[in-house]
Amino acid sequence: MDLNTITDVVRRPPDRPGSEWRDGDAWLAGGTWLFSEQQPHLRRLVDLTTLGWDSLVPSDAGLEIGATCTVRDLYAFAPPADWLAGRLFATSCEAFLASFKVWNSATVGGNICMALPAGPMITLAVALEATYTLWAADGSERTVDAAEFVTGNHENILAPGEILRRIDIPVGALRKRHAHRRFTLTHLGRSTLFMIGTQTPGTGDLLLTITAGTTRPIRFAFDAAPDAGTLQERIDALPEDMWFDDPNGTPGHRRHLAKHFAEEIRTELAAGGRR
Repeated sequence: MDLNTITDVVRRPPDRPGSEWRDGDAWLAGGTWLFSEQQPHLRRLVDLTTLGWDSLVPSDAGLEIGATCTVRDLYAFAPPADWLAGRLFATSCEAFLASFKVWNSATVGGNICMALPAGPMITLAVALEATYTLWAADGSERTVDAAEFVTGNHENILAPGEILRRIDIPVGALRKRHAHRRFTLTHLGRSTLFMIGTQTPGTGDLLLTITAGTTRPIRFAFDAAPDAGTLQERIDALPEDMWFDDPNGTPGHRRHLAKHFAEEIRTELAAGGRR
């Protein structure tokens, strides 16, 4: 879609682009959402793709994902053999309601910052205990837990001029066993619910992440394997307004699915699972 209110595009921004932020600006990376509908409040686009951020940097500490890394590049990444949860990269990319053309330009950081309940890069980052490095307009930076970044439907903690620079996934999370469940109304449709459970090998701990069916990501942590009743109670304790309501599912339907899938994930991981 043409954005007929845009009067300028900054193609070569400074290394810290937030320093020149002004009202009416928008960061431009993949642009798959930005150009999908009218943006009458925008006057200038700041192109982040020219900054040359590394897309994927594996190390002994884990994986650093540049915010401008494309979905295509993440999908093609081959993680080390001992990164058991690395299989979730492909699983999460396949949860996009998008064509291969979108994969070629859509970015990991863009999907996270959109803060939509069904954003699969949000699911991946929260489930794998990622942290985000945020650059502020004044030149400072802060690190936040992925689980705290999205605050509601299309809402996040970014301040004006602040930018998501990178996503860091710790190696401990990447080495965990995992199980996931996803429900959609159609085969290639938007996620009604997307859940991931992870467990440290040789332990009974459980980290359970619920997304798409909730207005923001929910993550439950158990030091020891919970019984079925305890897990169900934690889900039932979520307030009614935490469950997302749209044509893909009512809050009651999504709560029911979450309880059903949570028990399947708990049982699979307790039994050793396939991973």
